[in-house]
Amino acid sequence: MLREAGLSADLGAEASSLRHLRTLPAREAVTAEWPDWVPGPLRAAYRQTGAPAPYAHQVQAAEALHAGRHMILATGTASGKSLATQLPGLAAILGAPAGAAAAAHPTGEAAVLYLSPTKALAADQLDSLRELAETVGAGGPAGGIRPEAYDGDTDPESRSWVRQHANFVLSNPDMLNAGILPNHRGWARFFARLRYVIIDEAHTARGIFGSHLALLLRRLRRVARAYGADPVFAGASATSGDPAASFARLIGEPSDGVTAVTEDASPHGAVDVYLWEAADAVGISGDRGAPVKRSLTVEAADLLTNLVVAGRRSLAFIKSRRGAETIARIAGESLSEVDASLTERVSAYRSGYLKEERRELERQLRSGQLLGVASTPALELGIDISGLDVVVIAGWPGTRASFFQQLGRAGRSGQRGAAFFIGGDEPLDSYLLAHPEAIFDRPVEDAVTDPSNPHVAAPHLLAAAQELPLTPADIEEAGLFAGLRWLAEALTQQGHLRRRPRGWFFNHDDASAASWVRLRSDGAGPYTIVNVEDGTVVGDMGAAQAQPQAHPQAVYVHQGRTYVVEELDLEQSTVLVAPANPPYYTQARETTTISVIETQRTEPWGGFSLCFGAVEVTSAVVGFQRKALGSSEVLSDEPLELPPSTLRTQAVWLTAAETTLQEGGVIVEHVPGALHAAEHAMIGLLPLLSSSDRWDIGGVSTALHADTELPSIFVYDGHPGGAGFAQRGFELAADWVRATAEAIEACGCSDGCPSCVQSPKCGSRNSPLSKQGALNLLRTALKHHDAEQAGEAGRPAWGHTRAVRGWG
Repeated sequence: MLREAGLSADLGAEASSLRHLRTLPAREAVTAEWPDWVPGPLRAAYRQTGAPAPYAHQVQAAEALHAGRHMILATGTASGKSLATQLPGLAAILGAPAGAAAAAHPTGEAAVLYLSPTKALAADQLDSLRELAETVGAGGPAGGIRPEAYDGDTDPESRSWVRQHANFVLSNPDMLNAGILPNHRGWARFFARLRYVIIDEAHTARGIFGSHLALLLRRLRRVARAYGADPVFAGASATSGDPAASFARLIGEPSDGVTAVTEDASPHGAVDVYLWEAADAVGISGDRGAPVKRSLTVEAADLLTNLVVAGRRSLAFIKSRRGAETIARIAGESLSEVDASLTERVSAYRSGYLKEERRELERQLRSGQLLGVASTPALELGIDISGLDVVVIAGWPGTRASFFQQLGRAGRSGQRGAAFFIGGDEPLDSYLLAHPEAIFDRPVEDAVTDPSNPHVAAPHLLAAAQELPLTPADIEEAGLFAGLRWLAEALTQQGHLRRRPRGWFFNHDDASAASWVRLRSDGAGPYTIVNVEDGTVVGDMGAAQAQPQAHPQAVYVHQGRTYVVEELDLEQSTVLVAPANPPYYTQARETTTISVIETQRTEPWGGFSLCFGAVEVTSAVVGFQRKALGSSEVLSDEPLELPPSTLRTQAVWLTAAETTLQEGGVIVEHVPGALHAAEHAMIGLLPLLSSSDRWDIGGVSTALHADTELPSIFVYDGHPGGAGFAQRGFELAADWVRATAEAIEACGCSDGCPSCVQSPKCGSRNSPLSKQGALNLLRTALKHHDAEQAGEAGRPAWGHTRAVRGWG
């Protein structure tokens, strides 16, 4: 198959590494006429800057926005989402005939707010808008298009000009939370003209970050309405499972209040997608003698090396900054042995680089001066890099949305492209290699958010009350913060809010409520990370991550720089680190216990019971492993003594009587190992059905749990209050359990390995584990579920699950 695509000679590939080849067909362009309301100078400017005619999906999206409907555009990479989402706002700025979105703006003046998850993406968009604005000129009622960035890099003098004069402001959620909304009176003129809000890369709004962003956008809508504006929201997203419902949850609208545009009318060449299995590491074994695959960095570096030698312009994606740097380094060293001149044609690209460095790398990649780049998802998020020959995806990127966003970079000028997905030592990677239909033939995931999580919502309610008094209408069922009245009352009892006739007011005159919002974490902490050599602050992290990631002797990587932790000060919430460059990385081992606070939902599965509810998790980091860079070989296993931490969150759990397990073929002495192995595998497979990462969730299994009084498997959200992942597991439990059983069955190991039932986080060193017992347990659970669904099962007692009300 490689030979058919013309890549066999380039790769020198072993046929055994290729597990599947799927060709995504080429797509022809379908164009449409410019809408009548688009001003002539704007049409001419687009033609001059490379867009002679819009695609059909761009016009459909722009028409919906112009008509005043919230809209999410969920199409592929380089499909022109920017033009579609920006067109109505730019037209309004230039004095286009008023659509429904202009009803609240009789003066005809208009402004647009653009929000992106990264400053790099906003900077890329700003360059394009400035070129467009210069081409259009100073026409229109307000003197033309005036785009400007407003973020942490904007100097104080420029900030004042942006607030008063810019009509297209590019920012990010962090600055909206900390700089714009708390100072909305200084933005009064801008808010009064605000017609459109653009949320770029909306598919990244999931989990804790997505929940924070949902609440932040409700605060934005509330402030805008105070100035007489009611902006229309536009979302630009990769493909997703139910984009209209996801975007509606994000902006606080009913599901029928958003129009979704999903048919992609842009052209794209065919792409051959290779599912590639990393080879076994020679002479290396993992826990309990299990086979270990070559690391993703080594496998990806070998592929990238061969592609560069063949002259293929290639981009390798991996999730970690350290991984990107390592791939580029290994590929460069390998190329030096082939042709020294090629070493300068490979580089890493990641967040943390200076703007000038990023732009130079992007220029070199576009021009062909660079042939190989190893990148974090920083190049996934809309940066204007397209027209590559090959994309390498090292390890499952987390979601199908990200997967297709990354491989969409392959295919230069409509020519045929190629993409490689390298499966690593993870249950989900192994499952996808064996079940390619799970990638290509199933719907893309729906983004999981939970804006009702009180740990996330509380600081936003306080920030909203400080911005404007919080009224009963805000927190009633039809309000922007619907369902959170109880939380407002709890915050009042705690002294953070005070009730007055006008509503609730923030009760701390000398504090900034917005500073209590931590958009990219659960709000716990933060722990400050300090470089002991010069006393500078390296960064911070949430409390939940401190012990597992910053325990003494841990290797910590920040923006490509590597440190070793010298001290974790729990009392002062400080991590002291020293610069270092060790040839290994570290991985913590944790022990965990769990107690049920409240059982909120129960579903009978014959002799099993599936539950969802609130739990308290007590964890302790008991040790860590040093693992070699590149091979992941365990170099040492070190003990630690750290105090336990507690987490109140949400979990899904499966219980069954021991007799039911025995009837399914799980013998008594194998029950603990079967539960333990099934728990590990279920954690590994949950991201198949939710938009979670394996590290967002945790698990506990026990042969006799104190609360359920039965053999039990728990999988919980690793964030205070929950992030929605466990709830998604409950709702899709049958599919989840079935996929887990299939993954275990398909794995070729004899007694269990990292690709099926072993876990890198296991505090008990992956013991006991029973691979066959886990398979029997999961098959039996499915059999009982299917019989229950068919109405053939009786209704035995489910045990005595204890429900304890309240959060304490």
